Amino acid sequence: QVQLVESGGGLVQAGGSLRLSCAASGRTFSSYNMGWFRQAPGKEREFVAAIRWSGGNTYYADSVKGRFTISRDNAKNTVYLQMNSLKPEDTAVYYCATGSGSYYYGYGYDYWGQGTQVTVSS
Repeated sequence: QVQLVESGGGLVQAGGSLRLSCAASGRTFSSYNMGWFRQAPGKEREFVAAIRWSGGNTYYADSVKGRFTISRDNAKNTVYLQMNSLKPEDTAVYYCATGSGSYYYGYGYDYWGQGTQVTVSS
């Protein structure tokens, strides 16, 4: 059974940093993408970042490029999202996901974590 467990969310002031973690288990992740999405209240879920498990290519939404960094630790089957220079508009529930389809769209992922809340105060 595939499981994704996020951690690291919290409350931070604008300009601050947080690092989210996503611990994965239950499948061989070398053939799958890992992605981070977020959903703010009243808004649709949106793509944040993705990394190919094999090769390590990374992709970012324009809104976070230059501020967020996605990385992975293969030995720990864990993906990280380092978030710097946080803004109030980054406030959302952040979800990690794994899949073999399009890295940008939610339908490209077949397993999702439970989400972790990130709140950025102004």
